[in-house]
Order: sequence, then structure tokens, then C-alpha cells
Amino acid sequence: MTAPGTVPRPVSPWAPPLDSGQLATVLNRLRGWTAFDGGALLDDVAAALDDVPPAEGDTAPLTERLRGHLARLVTIAVASEAGQDTTAEQLALQARPLQTEPLPGERRAATAHLCRLGWTANELHDRLAAIRCLKEAA
Repeated sequence: MTAPGTVPRPVSPWAPPLDSGQLATVLNRLRGWTAFDGGALLDDVAAALDDVPPAEGDTAPLTERLRGHLARLVTIAVASEAGQDTTAEQLALQARPLQTEPLPGERRAATAHLCRLGWTANELHDRLAAIRCLKEAA
């Protein structure tokens, strides 16, 4: 609002703060983004931690989904500065190598790896919900 008797300055046209390459990068990231689905996380954690291991053909897809959940949870932890919480920070640090560790070829080792993924995802999710960085799912 201008003071009475003053002449308003012309408004310059808006210019994006980024160049076209940076805007393309942002656009590509937005297109590839998927929302965090807490219900799907809990379903996958339940499948990973069930007393009966998933069928051999279901292990690899479940592992990939859990890796995706962990990646989102770690991103949420970093973005929300959950590093101030030592438990959340420790769980995020545990999650990072699990995301890239290859699925073992031997069935028992693959099942153990799947359990570690499921347990870490569940604990990190619960901790982020407890410190209010994330809404609780289902």
C-alpha cells in the first residue's frame, strides 16, 4: 500500500530465479516424485516380518518396495531435521547402506536381509511419527 500523495513504482515483470536447465531438473524431479504411502509401507513391513517368509518370486519386488520406503523416510528425516533426535538419526544412518546392499542370492540370507529392511523401515517410521515429522499411518 502506498502512502497518500506518493506515486506507486511500476512493478517489474516476474522472472524465474532459475535458468532453464535448473527448471528442467526441478520439473523432472517433480514428475518422478511419488507421495509417501504409510499404508503401503505398513503392508510391506508386515509381509517382510511375517512368520512365513514371502514366496521366492515375491522377495525381490518386496525388497525394492522397502528400499523405496526407506529412501522416502530418510529424505523426510533429513528434510525435517530429525537429526536433532539421536534415535531417528541412528535409524537413518542404518537405512542408508540397507538401501544399496544387494539382495543375497541364498534364500535364508535374502529373507534375513528382507527382515532387516522391514524392521528398519518400521522403526524409522515409528520414530518419525513419535517426533512429529510424519503423520502416523493407518
